[in-house]
Amino acid sequence: MPIEVTPPKYIRIINALQERIEDGTYPVGATLPSETKLIDEFDVSRPTVVRALEIMRQQGWIDAQHGKGRTVRGKPASGTRTLPAHTAALLDASEIGAVTVLEAGAVVVPPRAAAALGLRDGSAAIARRRLMRVDGVGPVELSTVYVPVELASGTGVGELHPLSEGLLPHLAVRKSVDFDHVVERVSARISTAGETRLLELPKRDAVLTVLLTIFDASGAAMLAIDMVLPASRHELEDVFPLR
Repeated sequence: MPIEVTPPKYIRIINALQERIEDGTYPVGATLPSETKLIDEFDVSRPTVVRALEIMRQQGWIDAQHGKGRTVRGKPASGTRTLPAHTAALLDASEIGAVTVLEAGAVVVPPRAAAALGLRDGSAAIARRRLMRVDGVGPVELSTVYVPVELASGTGVGELHPLSEGLLPHLAVRKSVDFDHVVERVSARISTAGETRLLELPKRDAVLTVLLTIFDASGAAMLAIDMVLPASRHELEDVFPLR
């Protein structure tokens, strides 16, 4: 029997608004409905709407101007590769609301993350472990961010309080880093006991593991994010231009 996957609420909002932009319901230059109207239409919380709109802004679908609402830019050019919504949310969205920071501080980097960052075995880094929940679904993502000590110094990455502006914007502003591209590696395995407990899964359930490595323009690995996703609560979708 195929697994029926219900997309998280913020993804449903993104999909609906993108369809309306593409079919002309919201033409280029139009102002999107207010946050209050979207909250009522989709029956979600304000943070969920804000999260969806911020991801659309990051992907180039809309502009946001203080006091003027969100304006439609149109569908991004077909030759322009944009981040999948789940990746954009992980890197750029605020941690306030849906994310619980479980641990933060110095650790010995595990081999998988050390290899991604080009660090020697036994090297230290600042780790930030986070659990994301979605209204009506439950825990949907357990992730650990590994940031080299020098890059994390002077930032809030090693502190337990949530980051209001998102992970990459937080580091970019404080460390003047120009993040350039991300490499994503996806695999599958059985959940560990700890993952089963935190993600509220059946014992030995299937999970997807996603390792993101973020690079600067010179090709240097700047940070790594190791994610565990319950397979039954995710459907990963991407779009690739053919010309």
